[in-house]
Amino acid sequence: MSNAGPGSPLARPLRPPSAGRAAAHIGLFLLGAVAGLAGALVQAAWFPGGLLLALAGAAGVFLGGAYATGGRGGAVAPAAGWIVAVILLTTSRPEGDFLFGAGGGSYLFLLGGMALAVICATVGAGRQPDGGSARLGK
Repeated sequence: MSNAGPGSPLARPLRPPSAGRAAAHIGLFLLGAVAGLAGALVQAAWFPGGLLLALAGAAGVFLGGAYATGGRGGAVAPAAGWIVAVILLTTSRPEGDFLFGAGGGSYLFLLGGMALAVICATVGAGRQPDGGSARLGK
């Protein structure tokens, strides 16, 4: 049986986010897209330092979004923007132009960035219920 009372976060009805929270998530989505674009340009320019710089920048945006909003949604929004931007940049144009080469650095950037997005969304600051700092249920 559950000990969740009427004041439990699980028992509260879902509400749409406030306008400020929605604007923050949209801004974080766009910031993640910019980080993806900048990382795509930097990672190939100065290998391996550029790759590390691009991944560190992406992780900073993901984790910073989680701490700025106080929830995991703050890490998911820039991660979604990053993934959308990077996937759009991997497609080739009819002229044959492309941004990502077939080298190992490009694959490390793509897979490493996606892994960082999952890690930061999982480890990021989750919402804590109101109350004391003691363990819940005591």
